[in-house]
Parts: sequence; C-alpha cells; structure tokens
Amino acid sequence: MPKFHVTRSIEIDASPEKVFGVVSDFNTWPKWSPWLIAEPEAKVTISSESNSVGSTYAWDGDVTGAGELQWQKLDGPNYIESEIRFLRPMKSVSKVSFNIESVGSGSRIHWNMDGSLPWFLFWMVGMMNGWIGSDYDRGLKMLKEWIETGHINSRVIVHGKDIVESIRMVGVRRTCTFDKMMSVMEDAIVELHHKLETAGIRDHGLMMTVYHRFNMKKQETEFTIGYTIPDSETAPDDLDEWSTLATPAYYIEHIGSYEHLGNAWSTGQTHLRNKKLKASKTSPFEIYRNSPSETDEKDLVTDVYMPLK
Repeated sequence: MPKFHVTRSIEIDASPEKVFGVVSDFNTWPKWSPWLIAEPEAKVTISSESNSVGSTYAWDGDVTGAGELQWQKLDGPNYIESEIRFLRPMKSVSKVSFNIESVGSGSRIHWNMDGSLPWFLFWMVGMMNGWIGSDYDRGLKMLKEWIETGHINSRVIVHGKDIVESIRMVGVRRTCTFDKMMSVMEDAIVELHHKLETAGIRDHGLMMTVYHRFNMKKQETEFTIGYTIPDSETAPDDLDEWSTLATPAYYIEHIGSYEHLGNAWSTGQTHLRNKKLKASKTSPFEIYRNSPSETDEKDLVTDVYMPLK
C-alpha cells in the first residue's frame, strides 16, 4: 500500500515540559484543534483520564466526520505517540507522533503523521503532505498562541450561501509558497500603495486578495492583492486588474489575526466537500473589512468568499 509521511514544526516560547504537558492532555485539544474550528458544535468525547497512555479523544460531527485518537506512548517531555482511527467519511488508521526538543530558552515541536492509502489512491500520496501539512501548520500556530498567551485570536463564522455583488479591483500579482505569504503580501502592499499614489488614485475602496491558484502539493499560491475601485476609475497600466459579475458564493467570516486566516479557508473547503457544493471557475477571494493600523488584532474582520456554480 502507498505510504505517506507528513511533518510540520514550530518554535514555542515555553519549556519542553510545558509544551509536553499541554499537548499530552486531551482536555486542551478543543482549544487549538485545526479541525474542530470548522465545526465547534461537533461532539467531542474525552476519556476521564485525559493525559495518560490509553487516554482517548473522540469526535463526531456532520462536517468533520468521526474518529478517535489514543495515546500509545508518553515519554515526557520529548515524545508522544498515538494511533488515530478515522471512521467517517473514510476508514483508515495512522500513527501520529510529536517530538519536542529544547531550543534556546524555548522549544520546537514536530507534529508527524505516518500512514498508508489503498492502492487505488496511490496518486494522492503526494497531495497528503499538502493537505494534512496545512492542517498541522494551522494547529501548531494556534497551539503556540495558546501556550504563549492563553488565548487564540481566531473565530470562524459560517454564513453559508450568499450573493456577492459585482467587484472590480486593481492590485499587485504575486506567486509564493504558503510559508512566505505574509512577508510577500507585505512587500506587495508597499508596491501597491506606491503605484496607486503615482497614478493619482485616491478613490479606492476596501483592500482584498484574489487567489488565482492553489497548489497543495507544492504548497504554493498565486494571488493579487489590491483595492476595489469604481467602474469610473481608469486602472493604471502597471497594476493587474480583476473583476467579477454578481455571483453566488459560500461566505465565511473570520474574526482575528491574519495569521489564522487559513482557518476560514479550510472551514469553507470542508463545508463545500460535505455539502457537495461545486466551486465555479471564478477565483475565490477575501475582503478585509477593517485595517490593522486602526483595529486591534483580535477584532480584525475578513470575509472569505468561495464562488459557486
């Protein structure tokens, strides 16, 4: 059977003992789970003993499916091993482990999965690293914030099907890997403002990003970040222009840090798959309803739209 291996890591400003204590206690998992955020109302059952060998964490939801995680080894403060048993939508069993090492005054935690696929799904092996790895990246970011601050600035509200009015925008187009997205976007925004100022365009609306392409295998995306502009405004030649007519879309609202925007996108994709909704050829996009220069990080509002057929 085709085998796959996924690993992601992050540095946390806390001792290995602290990190081990949090991760090995299933009672903390609902706080930073990268899957439960898509369906907070899913049923979660944790064994009475939550942090010992044999302890279990089970979930059952309409969107997240069903399964169980069980601790197999707890070698504090450096190693945790478990078995994850997926029951729905597809049955499978994999090994999930964590390696925790001391780095300076803090720690680095590695989240790993080792499993296999049925032979007829051999073509998915390369994609598993992208799909599961993206979930692990989101979970590790939330784990880090939870341990370091005691809270997580990320809340997802599923509004469902909506109609988006026609949009026209101009911006700067870029291609980058997911892990470089924040820095590449920051550089693109600087260039965007310079070009708008040079062109004398001051009558612009909300900032937004259009995602033209996602490549989960390569962990890469192509996007245009810019501003909405009225039809009466002439777009500068050195900026990319994008537009769409009014279109049905699946609407997800994210409240909190841009660092966690992946939670909204993952939630939307999960809901589309579960509800068997088909995405259209129109590029998905996100609109920023307020600005980090004027708004506390925890109150930033971003609307994510996934156009539908």
